[in-house]
Amino acid sequence: MPKLLTDAQVTQFREQGYVSPIRVMSAEAAVAVRERLEAYERSTGGPLRGNLRHKSHLLFRFVSDLVHHERIVDAIEDLYGPDLLCWNTNFFIKEAANPAFVSWHQDSTYWGLSTPDVVTAWIALSRSDEVSGAMSVIPGTHRMDQIPHRDTFDDRNLLTRGQEVAVDVDASKAVRLDLEPGEMSLHHVRIVHGSPPNASADRRIGLAIRYVPTSVRQLHGEDSATLVRGTDTYRSFEHEPVPSSDMQPDMVALHAAIAERNARILYRGTGIGSYDDAKAKGAFR
Repeated sequence: MPKLLTDAQVTQFREQGYVSPIRVMSAEAAVAVRERLEAYERSTGGPLRGNLRHKSHLLFRFVSDLVHHERIVDAIEDLYGPDLLCWNTNFFIKEAANPAFVSWHQDSTYWGLSTPDVVTAWIALSRSDEVSGAMSVIPGTHRMDQIPHRDTFDDRNLLTRGQEVAVDVDASKAVRLDLEPGEMSLHHVRIVHGSPPNASADRRIGLAIRYVPTSVRQLHGEDSATLVRGTDTYRSFEHEPVPSSDMQPDMVALHAAIAERNARILYRGTGIGSYDDAKAKGAFR
């Protein structure tokens, strides 16, 4: 019997590749998380940028707490069993009235993971709707194999390489996943999805948490992940420590080292071999 999802939602994920919306915390709790993020941004004089938006659970205790949130992890267990890792976290922040967008793509394209047993929990920290640039998915495309992609390195594209599918996408089949603060969507690593710019007067803030069962491996080098539930008998990933506070110096140093290592995986084949190279190319926005 599922812990959080209904049987119908589990079936929908298997057949359509997504489930949405799912309430995982109150709107007030989501606003409190947003305030933690924006308090840090105010202290540094600007929006969270660059590699700070990636693997953020190593830097911020409030992100780590979301990664381990019982209701979120319960939903993942309903899909992939009790032994689970958080492989990555990514903030997708679109500033108000800003041209930033996410092209049609599959998440699995450059991640280097051994199987497509990967699910993203996309947590809304602000309203995500038609005006603010909510994510849309093409149902059922998760059952396809890996689709060829092309890299654009478009400065407006929030993806690491500005990658987009190298085939035509029938946007008439898209389903927009509107979310209120405190709600989440779940989507499969191979479903084709994307989102337009934010035309609203408020920021659109989402946190994507990437979960995998412990049986998944990294095929292109050393990698790390955080054990969030159960037991990892495979030990394919280096286990990450949990921060006790925001931006603690040892975790900042660890995060920087992991960003360098992960850049070699994410940008393989491009001539980019480090975080600085990726930054110069316009990645890690």
